[in-house]
Amino acid sequence: MTSQDNQGPRVAGDHKMRMSDELRAALHSHFGELRRAYVDRGWGARVGFGSRPAVIVVDLALAWTRYAGPAGSNLDPVVEATVDVLAAARAAGVPIFFTTGHVDPNEPRAPVLAKFDYAEDTDFDYEFSLDPRLERRPTEKLFAKPYDSAFKGTNLAQMLGILGVDTLIVTGCSTGHCVYATCRDAVESFHVIVPAEAVGDRSELMHEVTLFDIDISSGDVMPTAEVVAWLESGMPEAAPRPSAPGVRDG
Repeated sequence: MTSQDNQGPRVAGDHKMRMSDELRAALHSHFGELRRAYVDRGWGARVGFGSRPAVIVVDLALAWTRYAGPAGSNLDPVVEATVDVLAAARAAGVPIFFTTGHVDPNEPRAPVLAKFDYAEDTDFDYEFSLDPRLERRPTEKLFAKPYDSAFKGTNLAQMLGILGVDTLIVTGCSTGHCVYATCRDAVESFHVIVPAEAVGDRSELMHEVTLFDIDISSGDVMPTAEVVAWLESGMPEAAPRPSAPGVRDG
């Protein structure tokens, strides 16, 4: 994804949290040097696709996809790219899972909530409703997760195991928080694939740095179009691993 000005098409995040052109250019240049340094040490190889994928859509609920909300930003490009992944997955009969937030006033208050909390009159039924553009089907499991990772405090891992899933395609938000936590918890059991345009964060810097981290150490960050093409191809068993990328364009 190439960042563009606030009026340009397919730009995700909060325009107040966007990098300057100078910082963006310097960051991408540094990423190129950093990737070469990691590759020289044997890092950054490709995990590739397995043969039995599932898709998880992390937290694309109204609390995050409405720009007006306190936790929200412009995630329209992320929703649109995720819709493309969902269409290909549904056509191929690939299992799909969704997550959203969870608040229980009867639970002890975790200290981390001091970092960010909702107003007392927040309508959580509304805020945690999935973005309707995703058109979730009744057969697609929805988890109201209590923690950042889609695995923590849920039975997602057991469900994926029952289905024999070996590849987890991760979409949603926010890149630096719940997407990252989900990828980290998935790496011991699954090929982790992240369609680059189908994840987003309110902060451009957090998004870019986290995607780089995931691509080096956890899974393969790749263009959404390539993920969709693989799903549409019939997902050949033992699909060849893609070569390590050069400098990402954001």
